[in-house]
Amino acid sequence: MLKFGKETTKLLETAYQGGDASRRRRKAFDALHLCEGDTVVDIGCGNGLLTEQIARAVGKTGHVIGVDPSADMRALAQARSAEYPSVKICDGRADALPLKDGAAGKAVAVQVLEYLSDIPSAVREVHRVLCPGGRFVAVDTGCATLDWFSENEERMQRVQAAWDHHYAEARVAARWPELMRYGGFAAAEIEPFTFCDVTMRPDGIAFMLMHLMSRYASENGHMPAHETQAWFDEQVDLARRGRFFFSLTYFRMSAVRI
Repeated sequence: MLKFGKETTKLLETAYQGGDASRRRRKAFDALHLCEGDTVVDIGCGNGLLTEQIARAVGKTGHVIGVDPSADMRALAQARSAEYPSVKICDGRADALPLKDGAAGKAVAVQVLEYLSDIPSAVREVHRVLCPGGRFVAVDTGCATLDWFSENEERMQRVQAAWDHHYAEARVAARWPELMRYGGFAAAEIEPFTFCDVTMRPDGIAFMLMHLMSRYASENGHMPAHETQAWFDEQVDLARRGRFFFSLTYFRMSAVRI
């Protein structure tokens, strides 16, 4: 699993404000169908960008509880939401939310479930904190959908194989109908959306993943640092030569608490 230290947090802070991450965040925001006065829990709130958007939408009469286990991320979220009295940032995990039973009307988790070894426990916890009729929205990566061009296919495959170790569940969307059915939810919906790039942008998801994947593979002993650096440099060179290609699909999922 990724460790969100100060260096990684700084990288994510930049990337999460980019166009790709903003689109991904908007997908979750739109599915919440927010109204003034809503109480919403943002599970794995990270640096608080989505938390802030939700706070604006629910207004002064609403409440937003951002929950994250990373102190560095919570500090960013706290600073970002300081002007919103409706926001409370809390230490917590998806399977141990600091809310009373039925306290929230809506819950959202963006790129959280794929990192959990026990997703059903998290689903039960969301069910607990939502009131009947409450809405649960999640966005997760279709990890098996990654298609990334390299002139050194064998090395590319090893980079991807190393990255596979960083998440716990590669196919959250495929499990969603069953998770919702047995977790006390109904009206399960799934919508895919894809990022496909032939150029490299400093604020893009591909560029962020280049940093994260190369660092993860070397720091966790899956590949030598010189090899991951060579892969990173190759992608930069491919972009300069007009040969860059990256495609990755995410899934927006939603359901209603029974």
